[in-house]
Amino acid sequence: MYTSSRRPTGPQRAGCLTLPFALAARTFTPSRPDRVTDATIETLQALRTGVGVAATVWLLYAYPLRESATDFAKDQAAQTFIGAGVLLIAVPMALGVFVAAARPPARSVYVRRLAGPGKGFLGLFVSFLVLWALLQDSAGARVAQQLGVWQIVFLPLALGAVVFAVPYGLTAVVLCVHYVFRTADVHEILPALLSPVLVWALFAFQVADPSPVDAPAAVRALFLFGPPLSVTALSLWELRRLRRKFGLTVRSALRGRTA
Repeated sequence: MYTSSRRPTGPQRAGCLTLPFALAARTFTPSRPDRVTDATIETLQALRTGVGVAATVWLLYAYPLRESATDFAKDQAAQTFIGAGVLLIAVPMALGVFVAAARPPARSVYVRRLAGPGKGFLGLFVSFLVLWALLQDSAGARVAQQLGVWQIVFLPLALGAVVFAVPYGLTAVVLCVHYVFRTADVHEILPALLSPVLVWALFAFQVADPSPVDAPAAVRALFLFGPPLSVTALSLWELRRLRRKFGLTVRSALRGRTA
């Protein structure tokens, strides 16, 4: 019998490299089939994100940093992780209150839909647990030494787990913040209600930290208040559009109406 020994082709290699990102997107993107979606809302959300990124790039180009580029990148990553941490606390509480306040016929529906956010929580927890177990105080290296000859098997597996978990975990954090832990899978109004909670919590952390750029006070104030105010305004507009176009409100949600 002839077996081929060809190496993976370019697309196959690219597929392996993008696997953590694809799995994270599949895990953390809302996927309920009957979920109400609106192209206008999604476009404005993407536009607001694009404007925010462009404004940040301009700020970094126009004014000198008060810290090194590495420290700035660490601060930005820390803010994203803080946002995920805020959601880890706020989302379960909000979902618990929402489900408990819903009328009994709707309550059972929402309980079943909690599987979507549950997958997000589980995926994020597992990825962080793997990284912590392997990287905390060189724990992975110590385990390998104790395995003796079996470290030949353990080390490649551990390295593969870290290489997979790092991009998966980073992508998961970003998507968790963007999609508010898949709360749209429970009901479409929840992301618009919870997004302002997230950005104002981040605002509280940013107020306590000095600005990373040496910019005029007016510019610093604009970049400090701009994100929470714009997200809040967009969330209010989204709630209004969901009400006017689809008849979705907090009251109708608690009564079990989804479209």
